Amino acid sequence: MMFTLTEVASLNDIQPTYRILKPWWDVFMDYLGLVMLMLAIFAMTMQITKDQVACLPCLEDPEDPSGAKPNSFTEQSAQKAASTAATVATPLPLPLVTKDLPDEVAHEIHVTHQHTAVFAENYVNQPQPTGVRTNLDYQQYIFINQICYHVALPWYSKYFPYLTLIHTIVLMVSSNFWFKYPKTSSKIEHFVSILGRCFESPWTTKALSETACEDSEENKQRLTGTSSAPKQVSLEGKDEGTNVNSSTPMLGVKFSADKPIAEVPSSMTILDKKDGEQAKALFEKVRKFRAHVEDSDFIYKLYVAQTVVKTVKFILILSYTSTFLAKINFKHDCEPDIKQLTGYRKFFCTHNMAFMLNKLLISYMALILIYGMACLYSLFWVFRRPLKEYSFEKVREESSFSDIPDVKNDFAFLLHMVDQYDQLYSKRFGVFLSEVSENKLREISLNHEWTFEKLRQLVTRNALDQQELHLFMLSGLPNAVFDLTDLEVLKLELIPEVRFSAKVSQMTSLLELHLCHCPAKVEQTGFAFLRDHLRCLHVKFTDVAEIPAWVYLLRSLRELNLIGNLSSENNKMIGLESMRDLRHLKTLCLKSNLTKMPTNITELSPHLIKLVVHNDGTKLVVLNSLKKMTNLIELELHTCELERIPHAIFSLTNLQELDLKSNNIRTIEEIISFQHLKRLTCLKLWHNKIITIPSSIGQVKSLESLHLSHNKLESLPPALFTLPKLRYLDVGHNSISVLPPDVGLLHNLQHLSINSNKLEALPKPLFRCTKLKALCLGNNALTVLPETVGQLVQLTQLELRGNCLDRLPVQLGNCRLLRKSGLVVEDHLFDTLPVEVKENFSRETNTSFTSGL
Repeated sequence: MMFTLTEVASLNDIQPTYRILKPWWDVFMDYLGLVMLMLAIFAMTMQITKDQVACLPCLEDPEDPSGAKPNSFTEQSAQKAASTAATVATPLPLPLVTKDLPDEVAHEIHVTHQHTAVFAENYVNQPQPTGVRTNLDYQQYIFINQICYHVALPWYSKYFPYLTLIHTIVLMVSSNFWFKYPKTSSKIEHFVSILGRCFESPWTTKALSETACEDSEENKQRLTGTSSAPKQVSLEGKDEGTNVNSSTPMLGVKFSADKPIAEVPSSMTILDKKDGEQAKALFEKVRKFRAHVEDSDFIYKLYVAQTVVKTVKFILILSYTSTFLAKINFKHDCEPDIKQLTGYRKFFCTHNMAFMLNKLLISYMALILIYGMACLYSLFWVFRRPLKEYSFEKVREESSFSDIPDVKNDFAFLLHMVDQYDQLYSKRFGVFLSEVSENKLREISLNHEWTFEKLRQLVTRNALDQQELHLFMLSGLPNAVFDLTDLEVLKLELIPEVRFSAKVSQMTSLLELHLCHCPAKVEQTGFAFLRDHLRCLHVKFTDVAEIPAWVYLLRSLRELNLIGNLSSENNKMIGLESMRDLRHLKTLCLKSNLTKMPTNITELSPHLIKLVVHNDGTKLVVLNSLKKMTNLIELELHTCELERIPHAIFSLTNLQELDLKSNNIRTIEEIISFQHLKRLTCLKLWHNKIITIPSSIGQVKSLESLHLSHNKLESLPPALFTLPKLRYLDVGHNSISVLPPDVGLLHNLQHLSINSNKLEALPKPLFRCTKLKALCLGNNALTVLPETVGQLVQLTQLELRGNCLDRLPVQLGNCRLLRKSGLVVEDHLFDTLPVEVKENFSRETNTSFTSGL
């Protein structure tokens, strides 16, 4: 033998971990394959060691090699016996033999002669042998047996064990081919590895034990009758009908207040950090594996193909083997072409292994028949129901993880195969498909990592001297945050799940909340606290569904900022949730891509005083709803692609500040209509494409601040300098070459910015504006700074960098409030000042710095 049974059996061997993917019929067929393998090897062993034929020449046509017909074996024996007896019976005369010998020798010869006579008489009287003499020697018999073994025996009798071995090996390979094929073995190996880790993970045990605890609690509540309907959160109190539990349409999404979250059992909180990290890694692996395997059904098709191959093989083996069963006989006639070597044409042969082979073949056919029945059942199971779909419905019913998704394709098929081994594997595996389970794990790990002490170290003071905490890219909101009772501003960014529990009511100082790409949920008790205490809320989102629905129910909110996409792909406006409950809202900021003003904003008209719309370059077409917001004091419309000043603005009689920054406004002829807005004090038309300022600007007598920087102005009209209340004028970053002398009429002017223009000289009347505190003249073409600049005694900021000045006037030292830090000029120009002036600037700077300290 060139191989052992162990070596051949290894073809049927798989990794022990793969056995969870072997249903009972595959295991049964594997054992049948081993039995057939043993049968084949046993038959081969017997055939190699004992298989032979014994042949004798037939007497139907015997011939003597000399041409004479031989006598029968009896006649030949009789003739030989007669001649032998005659020879013995006629001895020589005794006296002739002994006459010359001594007496003793003669006596011995006489006795021997008598014994010979007796032997001859007995030999003649014995029965003679029967049979036929063949005149063949031993080597000829060996030669004849070998020839007749190959000529007389049917091929199946000689090759049956080898065919059995080949068929068995093919069946074994077919049974386990899907475990060996590279495209499937890698996925199966990965699946089995993940499944084993999920089964043994401590998190699985804790999650399922929690489910058992919850079930027992529910049973207790049913028995004791203590279960009650969840409390409803009223918007205004018991007298109001609208509540948080009532479903409210929200941009196509139904909203209801979240039920209180059950406290995590203490058994679940006891989880080692290492176990927690491994469980989180398992969640990620399961997610990626599912995405990879659900895309195809190649494993399913390969399993079906190998099952079909085995079934066809079974039918083929059974059909042709049964026809050879009758051809395995003990007796055979042999007519080899060896007459010239033996003298015989025909031989009669016997096959000593015929009986054994017959019984082995019957046994093999019985095994094949059983194997085929298992194959047929396997095909029936494969096609009985869709194996490319797997539902965790039973697991969802038995556990608290109702969000376990159904799976499909190869992922579903592998889980069906595992169920045939043990359904507990799929149940434990489902824990790692549940987002609820993953969130609970994250919550436990998060609370272990982010302690109160660690969070306290991250609290800072912002520009308004408020205690602020900024949390970025965490898996959730740590419970320790709720223990920071002095926190005033909480910023949460890129946190996938934020949940405000009832403990948020401990944060009595919390006034401002930022949710940047953080879908947030709130418990009923926590919502009641936020509703009554929160003053400012910023929500930044990508999809409108990320806006928490409870945002529209915060009745004490003063400022709301919504930053994100509020329009669909077909440019149809998505309406915001009803804002009628935000009855104390004063400021609304929308940074989005609106095409028209949301109609629900009008519900805020009685109390909204500031509206900000930053439209990110999307053209805002419809603004009619602004007309109803008559109480607006401040209005900002940035990057709305406006080409003219909207007429709806002229209806806002209480408007004090208007900002139309970064639009496409080219002409402002409508500015005369601003004379009806008696309270308008600040007008910002910067970062547009305005070419000229109409003379009607002089009619807007109430203006105190005018921003026209970053436009295309080339000149300033004299009417601009007739605004008696104007205190702030910014016309920087234009193409103005001449500053009119009428600028001296602005006696209340405190800030003038005309930097980045084409000025070559400054008019002397400019320095009559003695209330000027800031004068920005940088990046022009000035060659001389008039000495009258010393009249600006209240000047605190002077920008001159980027001009063509040779020196600075000594009179600059008369500007007693001007600091060196407020003087923006090249160093070489500063050095042209007298030493006393420079020392005064420096001394005053140092004094100011010391006073600040």
